[in-house]
Amino acid sequence: MKQFFKEFKEFALRGNVVDLAIGVIIGAAFQSIVKSLTEDVISPLIGLFAKTDFTAMVATVRGVEIRYGAFLTAVINFIIMAFVIFLLLKAINKLSKIGKAEEPKEAPKTKKCQYCYSEIPIAATRCPHCTSELEATEEKSSVE
Repeated sequence: MKQFFKEFKEFALRGNVVDLAIGVIIGAAFQSIVKSLTEDVISPLIGLFAKTDFTAMVATVRGVEIRYGAFLTAVINFIIMAFVIFLLLKAINKLSKIGKAEEPKEAPKTKKCQYCYSEIPIAATRCPHCTSELEATEEKSSVE
C-alpha cells in the first residue's frame, strides 16, 4: 500500500499533471468570460435583427419548446473557445520551438544502385546485387 501511494505521489506531482490541472482551472475561468461575452454582448446584438433576446428565441412544435436561440448561443460560445484555444496552442508551439536547436541531419549511409535500384553502401563502387560498376561518390573519397 505504501508503494501505491508513493507511485501516486510521483504521478500527481509530475510537471505534466500539474500543468494540466492549471490549464483546466484557467480554461474553466476563461469559459465563464466567453459565456458572458456570448450571452451578454453577442446574443443581444444578434437579437437586434430579430427584435428579441436571441437566447429567448423558441420554436414551439406540438406544445414542445425548442430553444434554438440558446443552442445557437452555445454554438457561438464553442466557436469562440475553440478559436482562442487554437491561437493559444499555436503561440505555445511557436514559443517552444524558439529555444530548441535543430538536430543536425545525419549523412546518408546508403544509396540506390542506378541500374537495379537496390540499396547499397554509399562507398560501394560495384553493386553486390547486379554487379554493375558504379560512379565514385564524394563520400567514398572522404572515407578512404
